[in-house]
Amino acid sequence: MKNLGQQAQNCLSELSMLSESKEGVTRRPFTPEHRSTNNYLTTMMQNAGLQVRCDDAGTLIGRYQSRQSSKTLVFGSHQDSIRKGGRYDGIMGVVLPILALEALAQEEVDLPFSVEVMAFADEEGVRFPTALMGPRVLAGTFDVENLALTDADGISLKDAMQNFGLNPDNLSALKRSADDILGFLEVHIEQGPVLESRNLALGVVSAICGIERHEVQFVGESAHAGTCPMDLRKDALAAAAQVICEAERYAKERQDLKITVGRVNVEPNVVNAIPSHASFSIEIRSPEDSLRCESGEYLHKLCKTIASKRNLEVSTAKTYEQVAQPCNDDFQLKWQSAIRALGLPEFTLPSGATHDASAMADLTSIGMLFVRSQQGLSHNPAEYTLSEDMGLAIEAIKILLTQWAD
Repeated sequence: MKNLGQQAQNCLSELSMLSESKEGVTRRPFTPEHRSTNNYLTTMMQNAGLQVRCDDAGTLIGRYQSRQSSKTLVFGSHQDSIRKGGRYDGIMGVVLPILALEALAQEEVDLPFSVEVMAFADEEGVRFPTALMGPRVLAGTFDVENLALTDADGISLKDAMQNFGLNPDNLSALKRSADDILGFLEVHIEQGPVLESRNLALGVVSAICGIERHEVQFVGESAHAGTCPMDLRKDALAAAAQVICEAERYAKERQDLKITVGRVNVEPNVVNAIPSHASFSIEIRSPEDSLRCESGEYLHKLCKTIASKRNLEVSTAKTYEQVAQPCNDDFQLKWQSAIRALGLPEFTLPSGATHDASAMADLTSIGMLFVRSQQGLSHNPAEYTLSEDMGLAIEAIKILLTQWAD
């Protein structure tokens, strides 16, 4: 386990050098860094005895071809990163299954089904205002109108793909049949502190949280801070603060609910004037869609009530929604069985972040395994996962594959 974990650490260290930035990892889709990463992963896949190809969505695919069945179990995650991100987010979930398949090949294990490992091109949506492109193409849910979207340099997604040697006109032909796939499994760093707080290396994911985002704006009246009495003010920021504090209280009292206000804009934003305008975002995440929707409705009503009491105008709008994706019960049991076989305690937790698995869920059943993140850090150059923990994850993949075969 220690050797396999150290192999993973070495690979991820070398891959982290394929970056636009010296600080952290910056790897955008359809760039020279993406190509270098695909070349590196291609060598890894070939060393593991896999057949390698790149589809027209930029997804690199390594395939173990079974002699017994045409059914395929798919592993995968993304090779791209945010700007100045960490070396594990996404790409670890490509490296670990490759090393697990290589180890099984060395042990001369013959699986009765085929296995594919996929490195998706664009999960983060950092270069273009889209995300989860690779799995959405496979599931048949990718909107081809997104090909016209442009990056900061004015290059369209379609042009970037063509410059990368791909044929974006062929995307619709890449849709996979659910009948041919056993399921999709993703191994990912937790990106949070829960496993570390419980001194656990591995955790089984129960669901990928649903997400909704709202925009709220209170409109009052600006006035002199020294001359307008407190009871005659139309303070838009005070109303926003009241909503923000109530949102925090509301979420803390409910399990599996997270509410975040991450952006606030204030006008006129000076020290001696009462704020006339306050606009802010509200993001709600939960593995339970009913709880998420109920929370959004509550906060909309709260905003209107506060506006009425303070004699303000208010506008509220839901700007984004993504439903929760539960992980397959049987897949959760398979991961738990593998963890038990390693002599480790079982633990299940939801994923608050979105992953490639959430888009693959439109095609097939999904399952996820989390690996501990040191200090809970992610999207950060200091992101770190122990070699020992990755070694355990590789062993869990091997056990899952052999038990599944049995």
